[in-house]
Amino acid sequence: MSQKNTSLASLSLLAMVLCGIAVTLSFAPFGLWPLSLLAAAILNLALEKSTPRRALALGWAYGAGLFGSGVSWIYVSIHDYGFTSAPLAATSTALFCLFLGGIPALTAWAYCRWLRDGRAGRVLGFAAIWLLSEWIRVWLLTGFPWLYLGYAYIDTPLAGWAPIGGVFLLSLIVYFSGACIAQALLFRRYVLLLATMALWGLGYSLQSIEWTEANGRSLKIAAVQANITQDKKWLPENYKPTLKLYDEMTQPLLGKHDVVIWPEAAIPNYYHVAKDYLDMMAAMAEESDTALVTGIPLRTPEGVYNALVVLTGGSGIYAKQRLVPFGEYVPLEHWLRGLIRFFNLPMSSFTEGPEKQKPLFIKDHRVAPYICYEVVYPDFLVRQMNNAELLLTVSNDAWFGRSIGPKQHFQMARMRALETGRELIRATGTGTTAVIDARGRVSQRIAPFEKGVLSATVKGRQGSTPFMQLGSWPVWLLCFLLVAIAGWTRPHKKRL
Repeated sequence: MSQKNTSLASLSLLAMVLCGIAVTLSFAPFGLWPLSLLAAAILNLALEKSTPRRALALGWAYGAGLFGSGVSWIYVSIHDYGFTSAPLAATSTALFCLFLGGIPALTAWAYCRWLRDGRAGRVLGFAAIWLLSEWIRVWLLTGFPWLYLGYAYIDTPLAGWAPIGGVFLLSLIVYFSGACIAQALLFRRYVLLLATMALWGLGYSLQSIEWTEANGRSLKIAAVQANITQDKKWLPENYKPTLKLYDEMTQPLLGKHDVVIWPEAAIPNYYHVAKDYLDMMAAMAEESDTALVTGIPLRTPEGVYNALVVLTGGSGIYAKQRLVPFGEYVPLEHWLRGLIRFFNLPMSSFTEGPEKQKPLFIKDHRVAPYICYEVVYPDFLVRQMNNAELLLTVSNDAWFGRSIGPKQHFQMARMRALETGRELIRATGTGTTAVIDARGRVSQRIAPFEKGVLSATVKGRQGSTPFMQLGSWPVWLLCFLLVAIAGWTRPHKKRL
């Protein structure tokens, strides 16, 4: 290869890395959503003349830029709170990002190998296969459903599509739009731009539809954000001060609110250990006719659970089902446990909660509960709703410090409210604690890393969105159909 070709190849790889970084900038907290649309268009252009082998490298470069920037917060969890040295934490994070980068690499290879050259491949095949690469991350190695393009578009005209097909439909439209822009520039197929404009215009019109309606029943809630950082949370000497802090922050709320909510693992000990304290708080809440709900580790004969418990004012215990690898359980525990301190974190031996758990009943309201990471699984969330009137998610985002991770997590929680047409209450230890309305907009919030109480009135809602009824399956079926069409229309060389 000549020096000129080598330089061009290096520049193209650098361009793909920058495209991946641009996608990260389209998400919270940056919110530069047009960048991911531009990145999709550039990716389509870059793969136009690539061989499958070259596409593999380009896709990996794109993935390295995307995950290296978009999930860099993993380093904070491993190093700052996982007691791991900086070199080892950086190496572990880099290897994880490179592993994830293999998914877009294989996607680019498959696109150029089987789909690109057909009449429908450059647009429909491109959009479908890149969305399928997002779907793979829902379930691969227990799932890592992060950085889906659709999340960046929650505050754009495309938001109208979310109640119909969820975040993945938004992603599909973004990939389609990027491909249309690229192909219009290459081949002057301006009709593709008209198709893109139609989808965006229809998305804007769909925002006027009220898929659900308030049922007239409201709750005055108080969500407590105690702002106890992760490095202090599990220290034995901080246990009693933590109980005192929640006592002091909660007592003024009793009798003035229908329900007081503490976040995930608010009490840094097992339920049976803290039972005397919890019984005392429950008695005071019951005397004031206030429901009290808390996140707390729960040990039973069946296992140890990361749980959400209604102490008074209702009923229900929810045990978390989607556990975070290494944070809540250790894969290959027999070999890894104790190898380094990161594999021996406090409360990292939880048991998966059973499927199809009942909703919580709080002041006669059906409330669908989710703990931390669970809210980023759109189809899991709707399967667990059971016609609930409200959504409640509690979290401990202190694991991610002041990185971009908690901001991305909050943006994903907003999408769940929009997809289901339900108000969502979010209670966290260090932020962001908030109430999100049925259109995914933030009604009220407490800034991260501030101690405070969010006081708000929420209303139960009834009815359902198309996404609640069908989930993402129509979008996946559409993608497989588009891939089949792209492959079928691809010219096949005659064999002699």
